[in-house]
Amino acid sequence: MMLHGLAFSSDRPQPWLVFLHGFSGDNREWQAVSETLTAFPRLLLDLPGHGGSADLFVTSFDEMDALLRATLVRYNIQNYWLVGYSLGGRVSMYHACQHPAGLCGVVVEGGHPGPPDETLRQQRLVSDRQWASRFRQQPLEAVFDAWYRQSVFASLSEPQRAALVALRSRNNGATLAAMLEATSLAQQPDLRSTLRALSIPVHYLYGEYDSKFQVLATQVTGHCHAIPAAGHNAHRENPAAVADVLARILRLEIKGTL
Repeated sequence: MMLHGLAFSSDRPQPWLVFLHGFSGDNREWQAVSETLTAFPRLLLDLPGHGGSADLFVTSFDEMDALLRATLVRYNIQNYWLVGYSLGGRVSMYHACQHPAGLCGVVVEGGHPGPPDETLRQQRLVSDRQWASRFRQQPLEAVFDAWYRQSVFASLSEPQRAALVALRSRNNGATLAAMLEATSLAQQPDLRSTLRALSIPVHYLYGEYDSKFQVLATQVTGHCHAIPAAGHNAHRENPAAVADVLARILRLEIKGTL
């Protein structure tokens, strides 16, 4: 069993860039950014319950990590960077904290490192169960309209919000609900201390209007990058700036490759 993905090879012997999308997205989410990094081989994956992996299910972060590892083996990827947004960022951070062989570095955009105490964990468990129930039972247009009115998406204009609602409503509510429950923040350990102790580079991107995740970024790593004119979904709102930052990071960390 492996995740569905789109792979793009490169003539140079570079580490792979493995892109993971956010909740309700798919491999298309990172395409505009990845197309600017053609010096690297790239793999854009669909997470369980999403896109071409809609028929795959996991029940925990451990199962998600095992599925990611199996996918990397199937693609014969031995050296790689993970680039993940939101849910994809959380999966990336969890994977990095397991110290996998071959992982060269991680770039997280808007990913939560995990609740620091049990009270917050229980609050998130209640919230995510309520959302999962809505995804299973209600029309997706209504659920996503409410989803994108959460405070973390406050920087979205009405046209931006409407476009996202239309795009995300093409999903399957039941498979989204299953993934939401399996990878709820309530199920994720607090990864802050482990991330800061990693020997590999960890970089964090956040939109300049995303004040909540600006604070979280500094708790994860000293390598924080503000993306101008963007909120929580920075690579969608300002893909050129995200691509530029990614290129700078890779130049810094992989000397002489670009």
